[in-house]
Amino acid sequence: MTELFDTHAHYDDESFDDDREELLRALPMEGIGKVVNVGASLSTCKSTRALAEQYDYIYCALGVHPGDTAELTEESMEWLRQQCQFGKCVAVGEIGLDYHWDRSGHDIQKKWFLRQLELARECGKPVVIHSRDAAKDTVDIMTSAKCQEIGGVIHCFSYTKETAKIFLDMGFYIGIGGVLTFKNAKKLAEVAEYAPMDRIVLETDCPYLAPEPYRGRRNCSVLLSYVVEALAQIKGITEEEVRQAAWKNAHALYRL
Repeated sequence: MTELFDTHAHYDDESFDDDREELLRALPMEGIGKVVNVGASLSTCKSTRALAEQYDYIYCALGVHPGDTAELTEESMEWLRQQCQFGKCVAVGEIGLDYHWDRSGHDIQKKWFLRQLELARECGKPVVIHSRDAAKDTVDIMTSAKCQEIGGVIHCFSYTKETAKIFLDMGFYIGIGGVLTFKNAKKLAEVAEYAPMDRIVLETDCPYLAPEPYRGRRNCSVLLSYVVEALAQIKGITEEEVRQAAWKNAHALYRL
C-alpha cells in the first residue's frame, strides 16, 4: 500500500504539546511517508523549521498567514527570505487572503500577499495559498503576479468548481482534506469530482478539520485514510489509485 503524504500540517501547534514526539515518531509506522509542516506567523516559522530539522520525513513551508500579516515589516521579510534558503523549506506559505476573520484588514493582507508571492518567485519556490471568502481578490492578485510562473497549491479549497477551474488553468494543485467527508460538503465534493486526479493533493491542516467520524476532535496525518476513502468513492477509482496519484502529485508540487 502506497504511503501517504500530508501536504499541510501544523504539528508545532500547542494542541500537540503533550504528545508531539510520540505522535510524530509513530507516523512512518502508520503509513505516513512525508509531511510538510506549514508556518503561519514569524514565530511558527521558527517552530516549523525546528521540526523539519528534527525529523527526516518532515519538510517545511515558511510564510505568514493573512491573519498575521499586520506583524510584518521589511526587516521581518528579509529574515523570512533568509529562512527560505533552508534546504528542507519546500514552499513559501501559508500566504494569501482571509476576509472571513479579517484580523489584519484587506489592504495590509493584499500588500503582504503580493510581497510574499514576489519572495517565492525570488527563491524559486512554489506557494501554499490560504484563501477564504476572498476568491476575486485572490484571483486578481495571483493573475497580476503571474502565479502560473510560480506554481503551488490552493490549500483547504473552499470555493466552487468554476473558481477551481481558474486555479487549475494557472497550473495550481487543489488541496483537499477532512472537509470532504462532511455531510454538508457538497460544493467540495463537486470540486473533487471535477478536478483531474493529477492536480489533487491530500492535506490535514491538523490539528484542525478532522474528518468524519472524528469531526471536532484533534486531527492528525493518520486520519488522511478517511479522505482517501471519500475521494476514491467520488472519483470511482480504488483507494490505492488515490494514494499513488496523491503521492506523486505532492512530490511534483513541492519539487521533491
